[in-house]
Amino acid sequence: MKIGILQCDDVNEKLQPRHGNYPEMFMALLREQDPALTFQTYRAMEGELPAHPDECDAYITTGSRHGVNDGFDWIADLEHLVRQLYEANKRLVGICFGHQLMAKALGGQVIKSEKGWGVGVSFNQLHAEQPWMSPWQQAMDLIVSHQDQVVGLPDNAQVLASSSFCPYYMVQYGDHLMSIQGHPEFSKAYSADLMQMRKGIIPENRVREGMASLNATLDDRLVLRWIVQFLRGE
Repeated sequence: MKIGILQCDDVNEKLQPRHGNYPEMFMALLREQDPALTFQTYRAMEGELPAHPDECDAYITTGSRHGVNDGFDWIADLEHLVRQLYEANKRLVGICFGHQLMAKALGGQVIKSEKGWGVGVSFNQLHAEQPWMSPWQQAMDLIVSHQDQVVGLPDNAQVLASSSFCPYYMVQYGDHLMSIQGHPEFSKAYSADLMQMRKGIIPENRVREGMASLNATLDDRLVLRWIVQFLRGE
């Protein structure tokens, strides 16, 4: 199976020597789940997108330091692609920025949350078991890094997971689009370095809470398995 990575940002160049870039994070971790996967990266933030939905078997959209309401042309173009993939019954997974973009593209609403930054580990409850969510469990704890949140969903959306901080944490649209606010591709070390780099942007108390939360056990490998199974249509 060939996966198209719709890249919406680069890891800060100061952090790349230790952590790599976003496509490399996804490729390494998804290949842990299925070594036969192949990939093509599209630098969506530079206007590079597939010419046709069938260029890849399925797609995944990365996070970004940008917001879906920033007004850039490349974001509007990516929203158009999301709608194309939806209409073409192509499988797509959205991560963080991609989660918000998917909701907005399909008619939902995204705003800069009054709750402020979500950083560190988020603790979520699962509400609906899908066939691809195997093995099943009732909680899902993942690293997050976001200010924006989805606050209104399209009519065809089903909420799969939520928390008190983020009510629309994991959402499915039909049987071929799915998105997650969290980052299963982020390591604890990368999350810590990112929080330290953003001191002065993220309030000090929120950084302190986020750093402390990194002691929790993550469900990242489970969620990566779910993503692969979803992309396969299992």
